[in-house]
Amino acid sequence: MQRFLIERDIPKVGSMSGEELGGAARTSNDALAKLAPRVQWQHSYVAGDKTFCIYLADSEDAIHEHSKLSGFPASKITRIETVIDPTTGNLG
Repeated sequence: MQRFLIERDIPKVGSMSGEELGGAARTSNDALAKLAPRVQWQHSYVAGDKTFCIYLADSEDAIHEHSKLSGFPASKITRIETVIDPTTGNLG
């Protein structure tokens, strides 16, 4: 599985209530269930009119399929090559 960052343009998503975000998550989960095990949602960040989602998927095409099924746009998809964090400074 490859890791992807998906940028989604969703007007006013940053002002949605917890209940509305819960509904969006359920919609996404329903689409994911149809695509399993090809796509897995790890988590998302909500900021203003965008979400930034981290997914594991077997291909970018699988991300586009999820977008069609869920109705959530995949405005930009970027494959993540590697992950670094503060502990990376301890290597080498």
